[in-house]
Amino acid sequence: MKVKIDTKEKFTVITVEEKEITANMSASLQTSLTEYLKHSIPHVILNMKEVLKADDSVLNMVAETQQLFYNDNFSFVICCIQPEVAHALEHLELIDIMNLTPTESEAWDILQMEEIERELMTGFQDN
Repeated sequence: MKVKIDTKEKFTVITVEEKEITANMSASLQTSLTEYLKHSIPHVILNMKEVLKADDSVLNMVAETQQLFYNDNFSFVICCIQPEVAHALEHLELIDIMNLTPTESEAWDILQMEEIERELMTGFQDN
């Protein structure tokens, strides 16, 4: 699977450079994403601007992977979803439970807000 990786100071943007993500690509994508749980910068933005179609199993895997990040107190935001992929997410009833933004810039904002929230919650729990 072809992806572009752009590492920023506090997060990594992974842009899928495929028009279609099929079921047999799911394991490869999941491995690529979950590797970031072990990185010093574990927060991820998954940019899907190029993806016009994704298999249901892939979309379920992305939702599960996003939950893994949040369970470990890391951010995982998906941006630039194309209409057909958004429709598939709606059909699978995943769209409301996933952290989606229309643009990469908005995904950056979400990551920053979540970082502030984690810092505040850590301070609150320490008191």
